[in-house]
Amino acid sequence: MAKLTEIRLNRAEKRLELAWEDGTRAALEAEYLRVESPSAEVQGHGPGQKVVVPGRRHVGIMRVEPVGHYGVRIVFDDLHDTGIYSWDYLRALVEEREARWAAYEQALAAKGLSRDPPARSGRQGIAPTAS
Repeated sequence: MAKLTEIRLNRAEKRLELAWEDGTRAALEAEYLRVESPSAEVQGHGPGQKVVVPGRRHVGIMRVEPVGHYGVRIVFDDLHDTGIYSWDYLRALVEEREARWAAYEQALAAKGLSRDPPARSGRQGIAPTAS
């Protein structure tokens, strides 16, 4: 597989911009990276254990940290930081993006979940005042 030559965090667009030595360039959105995290928390410990992660439409990336010479750890603003994204896994996310995203949206729908975070119901902890 081609070697990753550039990885750039674009905070404003909430995405990672990637380039490989074979000329392939791609951008992966934070939401997609978060819901496809390679962590055991998301992927499980075996086949069929993947968790559907809802409510991450607006998730951002706080930082990207190198891990050896083979990947990065992404720290998201929802504080998820346990996945190690190898260069090969990032390439697979690019190449399989359409199918993975369609499967994610189908899984959300099947469970009655949404990409949007849960709505907040007013100010919590403050009792209404009597008039």
